[in-house]
Amino acid sequence: MFARIVTRSLRVRPSSIITLRGYATKRFTKDHEWISVSDGIGTFGISDYAQKALGDVVFIELPAVGNTYAKKDNISAVESVKAASDIYAPVSGEVVAVNTELADEPSLINSSPEENAWIAKIKLSNPEELESLLDEAAYAKHIDE
Repeated sequence: MFARIVTRSLRVRPSSIITLRGYATKRFTKDHEWISVSDGIGTFGISDYAQKALGDVVFIELPAVGNTYAKKDNISAVESVKAASDIYAPVSGEVVAVNTELADEPSLINSSPEENAWIAKIKLSNPEELESLLDEAAYAKHIDE
């Protein structure tokens, strides 16, 4: 009986699986931002590759909560001992939270770029934009070029 219940609960349309799979994985832009989405909210930051290229991060400009951005808009900036770099919105939406720890400890970007050093959370206004981003395998190939 348990197997029958499980089987019935797992019946979903194939298109639903694709949508869920898109939300469950991390995606990347060609400009080295990453985003991970859950329940329509995307958490984003810069990739490990980007932080290595920048060197020691000494300052980050965070976006303001409530601001709305289009995909590829300048949303933030990072300064390191080597250079300054703009951060672009990986998707369109409204900023609903920022990682205030980065203001006091921007070096988190170097120690944990894809986990603890997320920059902001954005409520997606167009979830379909995720489809144009790179999955991990495509991003790995992109940075090897």
